[in-house]
Amino acid sequence: MNQMGNEARRAAERVARESYGRLVAFLAARTRDVAGAEDALAEAFATALRMWPEDGVPSNPDAWLLTVARRRQTDAVRRRQTRTAGETHLKLIADEIEAAMETPDEIPDRRLALMFACAHPAIERGMRAPLILQTILGLTAQDIAAAFLIPPATMGQRLVRAKTRIKEAGIPFRVPEREELPERLDAVLEAIYAAYAKGWGEIGETGSAQLAEEAIWLGQLVVSLMPEEPEAKGMLALMLYTEARRSARRSPDGAYVPLDEQDTSLWDDWQIDLAENLLQQANAGGPSGRYQIEAAIQSAHAARRLRGAPTWPAVVALYDHLLRLTGSPVVALNRAVARAEVEGPVIALEDLAAIAADKRMADYQPYWAALGHLNALAGNREAAFEALTLASGLSADPAVRQYLNNRIAALRNG
Repeated sequence: MNQMGNEARRAAERVARESYGRLVAFLAARTRDVAGAEDALAEAFATALRMWPEDGVPSNPDAWLLTVARRRQTDAVRRRQTRTAGETHLKLIADEIEAAMETPDEIPDRRLALMFACAHPAIERGMRAPLILQTILGLTAQDIAAAFLIPPATMGQRLVRAKTRIKEAGIPFRVPEREELPERLDAVLEAIYAAYAKGWGEIGETGSAQLAEEAIWLGQLVVSLMPEEPEAKGMLALMLYTEARRSARRSPDGAYVPLDEQDTSLWDDWQIDLAENLLQQANAGGPSGRYQIEAAIQSAHAARRLRGAPTWPAVVALYDHLLRLTGSPVVALNRAVARAEVEGPVIALEDLAAIAADKRMADYQPYWAALGHLNALAGNREAAFEALTLASGLSADPAVRQYLNNRIAALRNG
């Protein structure tokens, strides 16, 4: 590929990372056809990869892609609709194309409206957050399936049905009235946090840091829209506590550094202070929900590492509350690890035995890493060796895999 071809590919990849959700939201706002908008945008990207290497990258790639995608949509509508009904619809689309081209730097951002459309009560409850992740942030069905512990093929089928439901039910693309917001908020927060978790977890992968930044921006947007909602502030605080540690989770040579071994001078004090302030506001604003509790756990970890505060008992108590609230095996796993710090590894291993038969744990890497860690603390070398070997094999991150391999070697040599 020549230099212009490389520039064209990089430009297309940048737009896909930074503007995918914004363009899909704009394209789907009028037609309410999310799948059609995605298809039109995919065709526009394919056209760009053919034309940009020859003609050069346009001065405003977003507006160029939007215009091409809109023409594809117009063709599709013309083929589907009757002449009379289609003329009105086509004029609306043409007007929007013209307006977008006149102000190419000010393409309306309708992502928030699309997020709340995806969270509409007419959409199956369990599919609201996955639908937001795909339409707004462009995650694949496989990525989303991994986050929600669902087989990829099943997730793909459900996403198709959910997009069809938006179109068939005529769900409007708008931010709901205040009295409608709480019903849809859970799915919106769940999607934003799942996006952040993916962006945080995939170190080194192209676009992962941008995905985390995008999730924080969306979280700030929701907080600004709903300043009285404590869970929105709790979720934003949780993301900021985590993001504050980004620079410390790898050594200068790229090795994985666990939380309790991190150099806290590398933590971002400004983000921690912001998170603390948000958490205090959230706690003052109403009953504790999932995100408030998880943020409080991160606050306790920060207090222990930064000020030497003995916070493990408080962390266990918070996980007790969170487990009663969610019943999640992932929460049970984290609670067991925290409990080991207070009551020792044997009691924590008994806690893990209670979730061992859960099928979702079979290929869940953190479960095997924790099982290996606790067995090593308890002096069960063979069990620790087996669990850590499984955890290493399930690790997608080479740095984490190397960290686990070092622990396996230490067990073998010890």
